[in-house]
Amino acid sequence: MKKRARPVPSKRVSPQNAAPTKKRQGFQSSLGTPVQAALQQQVEAISLAAFNRPFTHQAVWNARLQTTGGRYHLKDHHLDFNPKMKEQEDFEAIIKHELCHYHLHLLGRGYKHADADFKALLKQVGGSRYAPDIGARRKVQRKYHYACSSGHTFDRARPVDTKRYRCGRCRGRLSLIKKDN
Repeated sequence: MKKRARPVPSKRVSPQNAAPTKKRQGFQSSLGTPVQAALQQQVEAISLAAFNRPFTHQAVWNARLQTTGGRYHLKDHHLDFNPKMKEQEDFEAIIKHELCHYHLHLLGRGYKHADADFKALLKQVGGSRYAPDIGARRKVQRKYHYACSSGHTFDRARPVDTKRYRCGRCRGRLSLIKKDN
């Protein structure tokens, strides 16, 4: 007759002996600041004035946003705004744009940019369709200038091996014309 294996006791840590864990707070860690409170009040006021509906979630500044005006989060319904946009004269239109996503999603209607419901509501409340350009986009510098034997010119950010590659239009040999510093 075989012996049964005894169950191994689990290595659970009691709550008294557990090391304190640091909770990840994300955007909620800065909600008490006056700047965040001012944004929250502004979003709530615009929501009531333009949509006749209350904004009951959080609106926060997100410095990681680079070229977009704001972002609506589908899971927890909070709004992120780009702090670089707050000095823009049409920042209120950016808030209206994000509130269109917010209210349409909570109503179960089309909240995406391509949806007719979104476009109609955005036009009705006077929200911006696109975020204004604040010069935050990265500009690619074309340092290498090439020409083929037929006269086609190419500007490239990275160098090309002229012995290995040829012109994509006519298959002519490439030569480096100029290299910028």
